[in-house]
Amino acid sequence: MNKIAIITAIQAIRRQKKRTALTMLAISIGIASAITIMAAGKGIQKLILSQLDVFGPDTLYIETHVPHKIVSGPGSIGIIITSLKDRDIETVRRADNIEAAYGQVIGQETVSYSGQIKKIMLLGKGYSAPDIETINLIEGHWFTREEEESISSVAVLGWSVKNTLFGEDSAVNKIIYIKGKPFRVTGVRKKQGNTFFLDLDNIIAIPTKTMQKKLLGINYVQGISVKMKDVSKSTNTREELIELLRANHEITNPDPNQNDFIVNTTADAQASLITITDGITLLLVALVGISLIVGGVGIMNIMYVSVVERTFEIGLRKALGAKQHDILWQFLSEAIIITAGGGIAGVIFGALFSFLIYVVATEFGFVWIYSVTISSILFSVLFSAGIGVIFGYYPARQAARKNPIDALRFE
Repeated sequence: MNKIAIITAIQAIRRQKKRTALTMLAISIGIASAITIMAAGKGIQKLILSQLDVFGPDTLYIETHVPHKIVSGPGSIGIIITSLKDRDIETVRRADNIEAAYGQVIGQETVSYSGQIKKIMLLGKGYSAPDIETINLIEGHWFTREEEESISSVAVLGWSVKNTLFGEDSAVNKIIYIKGKPFRVTGVRKKQGNTFFLDLDNIIAIPTKTMQKKLLGINYVQGISVKMKDVSKSTNTREELIELLRANHEITNPDPNQNDFIVNTTADAQASLITITDGITLLLVALVGISLIVGGVGIMNIMYVSVVERTFEIGLRKALGAKQHDILWQFLSEAIIITAGGGIAGVIFGALFSFLIYVVATEFGFVWIYSVTISSILFSVLFSAGIGVIFGYYPARQAARKNPIDALRFE
């Protein structure tokens, strides 16, 4: 690309300011969308991963799993796996390198107090939950081992539940009714916000055994939270738990897909979430890429129109000694300058919009990061310039191949 071609291209662009502006706008919108999506993807990824911070790297989570042979059958829809029992929790607790473990169940029941009736999410948790995850109370205490083992009707309220039912009054030792049965409030949790789109402030925690026996009438748990003594032994501990649970469940098939449970580490959960968020971000960027290709087709159309309008100019330049490659570079330079300019404008708009999202997200208390990387900027600008090369080449070649005599006769 020589200096004369660039100067000539800029002069031609200035003569068609409105057409150029509209074309650059189309490219800049696509690039701005791509920058914003990539930045938002990193922000969402940080938000989701931050919600795992309540669990340390020394945490394992065992959850039910539909075996492969059942998944492939026609009756797999709506299957509830009930294979994790109380004896599995005891087996896990007795394993090497295990400091604490508890079973967890989830449900929703009607909760009432002083004439107020609400449908509230319930979490069945163990007395050892504060040893495994971060639990902060603003008043009262978490239920004890004795309260859980004696199947006591006790409850710890989420921050929003407490404010809804009791307002400014203390909730500790007050009696609420869950499914028509009296429960004594032992504590209130600190305001937490949302975790994995679940409002933790609008949840009531009660002992797992109490929820099993008095509310749900079940003899299984939906998951088991585990804390290890030594995180460096996590791989061996995970394998040991798998073997112990396979023995409990009398699973003899060596295929791990036949297990009716999964043992995940915090690192496993993080890796899965990163893969999911990166995949979604890539998909959205690919969709934006389609719009940029459409914009490239618009570039090609405009360049073809420009070639027709400037046929006489092309003939005159060739008559004065311009070569085919001079004409080619002139028109190709126009396409590259327009698309690269649109790309730069798109990067600026995308960065500003991403910053606006960051400000709004942090204002609402979300853990968010502002991530517009140099690599994403370079990729966006080069990609937009590449569109100019790809879609501007054919019109430029057509211009370069025009016969100067025929071009000079064109009106």
